[in-house]
Amino acid sequence: MTNSFIDNYKLIQALKMGEAKAYTFLVDTYHHKLCVYAYSLAHDHDSAEDIVQNVFMHIWNKRDNLKTDFSINSFLYKSVYNEFIDQYRKSKTIFPLEKKHIDELSFLVEEENQHSFERLIALVKQEINQLPTKCKEIFILSKEDGLSNIEIAEYKNISLKTVEAHMTKAFSTIREKVGGKMNAVLFLLFGIKNHSKFIKKSQERAIGGV
Repeated sequence: MTNSFIDNYKLIQALKMGEAKAYTFLVDTYHHKLCVYAYSLAHDHDSAEDIVQNVFMHIWNKRDNLKTDFSINSFLYKSVYNEFIDQYRKSKTIFPLEKKHIDELSFLVEEENQHSFERLIALVKQEINQLPTKCKEIFILSKEDGLSNIEIAEYKNISLKTVEAHMTKAFSTIREKVGGKMNAVLFLLFGIKNHSKFIKKSQERAIGGV
């Protein structure tokens, strides 16, 4: 019977009928994958677990509303994304530019773009790893550690112009490969916390004319 749940239509039908085995199959099949995806958004294991748990509970409690003509895989990823956005919006103030990047992530969870999502992530990681050593180091200090260009210059004992040159090279290299999706992918890869710091510092520099 469990094997029949591999069929999308039969799984949804069984869930709608309240079959516990169908729900168990759903959790066993998707829990780990969804937790990995949720962690890539939240960058916190507890939050990721909460997000996925809420999604499963919502599906079970609202199982009568499930539609049999959509992909359960796509629906689950969209639900995790939406749950993450809901939690984030309730707990933090979002900068306009940050909201733009969050909204851009929606394309990544569409079923028809799953391969595109994986390809983009792999491509950006590859491009970062292939950056010249100093360029890569400075880029990681900025995006992963959340340091400003000035902080990097002081830490590495180099000029601000040198840091800016390396950052420009890194962004240009990545943008050449992924185009307009670059900010959304970097936002996903390096997490909201550091990306928010980057945005805030960028805004402060713009206001201060630095």
